Amino acid sequence: MAAAAAAALRAWFWNERFWLPHNVTWADLAGEPDGGLQYPRASHVLSAFPLALGIFAVRLLFERFIAKPCAINLGIQDSGAHRAQPNAILEKVFTSITKSPDGKRLEGLSKQLDWDVRKIQRWFRHRRNQDKPTIITKFCESMWRFTFYLSIFLYGIRFLWTPLTSRLYYYYILELAFYWSLMFSQFTDIKRKDFLIMFVHHLATIGLITFSYMNNMVRVGTLVLCLHDASDFLLEAAKLANYAKYQRLCDAFFMLFGVVFIVTRLGIYPFWILNTTLFESWELIGPYPSWWLFNGLLVTLQILHVIWSYLIVRTAYKALVRGKVSKDDRSDVESSSEEEDVTSNSTKGVFSTSSNGSNRINGHVAGGQWTEDE
Repeated sequence: MAAAAAAALRAWFWNERFWLPHNVTWADLAGEPDGGLQYPRASHVLSAFPLALGIFAVRLLFERFIAKPCAINLGIQDSGAHRAQPNAILEKVFTSITKSPDGKRLEGLSKQLDWDVRKIQRWFRHRRNQDKPTIITKFCESMWRFTFYLSIFLYGIRFLWTPLTSRLYYYYILELAFYWSLMFSQFTDIKRKDFLIMFVHHLATIGLITFSYMNNMVRVGTLVLCLHDASDFLLEAAKLANYAKYQRLCDAFFMLFGVVFIVTRLGIYPFWILNTTLFESWELIGPYPSWWLFNGLLVTLQILHVIWSYLIVRTAYKALVRGKVSKDDRSDVESSSEEEDVTSNSTKGVFSTSSNGSNRINGHVAGGQWTEDE
């Protein structure tokens, strides 16, 4: 009974009329038994799970033994914020009620503790900053992402002009494993204002990478992955320069990132990638149920591109006015310290942006095939 139910569920989930065009079956994608042409298979994506754990372990080692020594050599101090004076009453308010009490609550606490209001405000400011990750922690995270994004971009761009080979399998699985590792680590990484958006984005990206691979949409998938990788490492480079207090280098990297981001996300992506997946594929093979699903997610990503591009342009405009990049409004503003001293921010020019590691998804292609490497 259980075996029959499992077989029925599997047949329902892998219904060819949902996943494939009308003239294609799963048998067509089975490959040749003699080891010639090979196509992506659903079982391949399972290898991403142990690889994701491996990537997460490599990250921990990288941040501790490579990134941290680099930060120390650059003069970045591993010192935390000023710790707030222990106070049970204020701590209870901070953890259970609010991290930023209003005037009325401040007056009540002032009477209860016989403290000056400014002293209480200072306590809450120190308490918020106490939870803020140190600069060296942020540097290590950014250096890991910079290293991965740059490496995977250089590795993946090779497949833009070459036939589909088994090496593309490693590229796809590495990208998928990396996003699974982000799913594991995002709950312990630096918390940012766009945490929920990025959580949904990671889920969508994992789904698109997985299903585009299983449906043999790997050609456009590779294009989209490389397209998004092109700007991610520039953003992380800007953040590294900022943490190391190389402000001019930070500004230059951020401006370059903004140009590449807008050209790729508002230019190449909609007019080349989406044009292919929405219109050309409609004419070649026609729509089918999973076609609507994939293109709906791709269009959703384009909407996010527009929103993020607006925030980047706004940040760039502020940089031109102030003479330096102060903050990218997209993300990477720690939720525990959104109200830091204005004086401190204005003098240090803190550049806070998120990698948006994730700005990657996959498109659509029909008829791609594997060839074994010589």
